[in-house]
Amino acid sequence: MKEVFQINYVKYGLIVLAALLAAFIISRILRALLTKFFHLASSKLNVDPTQYNFLINLISFILYFGAFVFIFYSIPRLRALGLTLFAGAGVAAAIVLFASQQAFSNIINGVFIIIFKPFRVGDIIKVGSLRTGKIEDITLRHTVIRDFENRRIIIPNTVIASETLVNSSIKDELICNFVEFGISYDSDVNKAIDIIRDEAVKHPNYIDNRTREEKKSNIHPVMVRVIGFGDSSVNLRAFIWSKDHTSGFILKCDLFKSVKERFDREGIEIPFPYRTIVYKKDITH
Repeated sequence: MKEVFQINYVKYGLIVLAALLAAFIISRILRALLTKFFHLASSKLNVDPTQYNFLINLISFILYFGAFVFIFYSIPRLRALGLTLFAGAGVAAAIVLFASQQAFSNIINGVFIIIFKPFRVGDIIKVGSLRTGKIEDITLRHTVIRDFENRRIIIPNTVIASETLVNSSIKDELICNFVEFGISYDSDVNKAIDIIRDEAVKHPNYIDNRTREEKKSNIHPVMVRVIGFGDSSVNLRAFIWSKDHTSGFILKCDLFKSVKERFDREGIEIPFPYRTIVYKKDITH
């Protein structure tokens, strides 16, 4: 009987040693791989790699926790004790997990942002239909956007992951700016188009983005189209390229001023609403 007990103790000791050794080796390998991956991701996102230490430590904890669960399950005497302990801790664990599910959701979405890179630090993005600005920081919990009023918008990763994003910087930063003007029905449309084109190509932020074929065909570098008719105006839209979102905004503002001044000098009317008031006088007999 003593020999059987000794054999069992040796067996259980080997199980404990093997489980802990396996957890240690797997943990070291995963830590090395994840650290390398996060350092590469951080260099691309301009984010401090120490922000990912929590996630790396969490994975190590899960591995060691799994090893202890395996040990308790493999040794009969510990199995009964483990069931009692886990049953008592299960309620508390459920409460903690329920309370922290939003935080874990933010962490998971932060990891997805790092992996799939829908945006990077320095990108100009529009989140949904309201928030627009430059990405200033990306953490595992939230993303910080600096808007054009120099205010910081802090958005949880769960929220930003579920929104539709417009990224003005990803892959190609060139922007085709839609600049729209309205002229009166009595004004010369072709003359107005020539003025818009002339003012656009003179602007320092303008970029000629024509293809070789378009240049050979002598297509004008600034396309201007009549896009419709309003109640009192003919609506024109100019398609003007700039290097990025910021320079495009400046170009549009400057063009509104310079084109308005040219229109005034050359007799192109920008319409405004007219109201005709009719006075009726009762005629008494």
